[in-house]
Amino acid sequence: MSNNNKSIESNRSIHEFQFELICDYFTNIERQGPGSKEMTIKALSFIENLTDKSHIADIGCGTGGQTITLASHTQGNITAVDLFPKFIDLLNINAEKQGFKNRINTLVGDMTALPFNEEQFDLIWSEGAISHIGFEKGMNEWRKFIKPGGFIAVTDATWFTTDRPKEIHDFWMDAYPEIDVISTKITQMEKAGYKAIAHFILPESCWLEGYYAPQQAARELFLKKYGEHPEARDFVANTLHEEDMYNKYKEYYGYVFYIGKKL
Repeated sequence: MSNNNKSIESNRSIHEFQFELICDYFTNIERQGPGSKEMTIKALSFIENLTDKSHIADIGCGTGGQTITLASHTQGNITAVDLFPKFIDLLNINAEKQGFKNRINTLVGDMTALPFNEEQFDLIWSEGAISHIGFEKGMNEWRKFIKPGGFIAVTDATWFTTDRPKEIHDFWMDAYPEIDVISTKITQMEKAGYKAIAHFILPESCWLEGYYAPQQAARELFLKKYGEHPEARDFVANTLHEEDMYNKYKEYYGYVFYIGKKL
């Protein structure tokens, strides 16, 4: 967006904003997407046969909110990957503080070009990030990295109804055209070569308390740093618009945890 445009566009897709600004904003929030420690633990309860020899990948780990929970409730080694070096730096600091530095290996990398070996992992985990590659593509491309009988567990934006108001439909078609109903996501998982083990909807608290509430303080810090930057002001307006959309239309969509077992 050019500096001579004085208006703040609150309906732009997050993908249009500068990566550096997005990264800086989200470094001040424990989770970069809806979720909670309790939901991570619940999803883990469907995963079998993890031992201290197991290898887990957390793809699109962000600053590692769920990575630390995974380390706390499993015994194996975790490889956490994210595109943003700042996120990885924060995860490394937190892992050391929590005593998990020897079990959490971090990597700055692109989820569309992962440097993993075939059948390297017993479990692939991804909370709120698979949309960056697409649910169907991620299910297919990541499968080769999973051992036979291994698991995949991801959260993804999902419609709860087949019909919805035009405003929220258009909002998501711009942000993530692959959003779909639960049955379609499960079919895509099965076609990619998994047995669908479980799925459950993340409660509203994962959005309201876990994701949106902490952003109030994050916005203040962000605007204090970048307040006169038109792109930054647009980005903050975008986050507020997204929150308004959720409060207005949350009965129509949310995040769903999908857990599958490689056949």
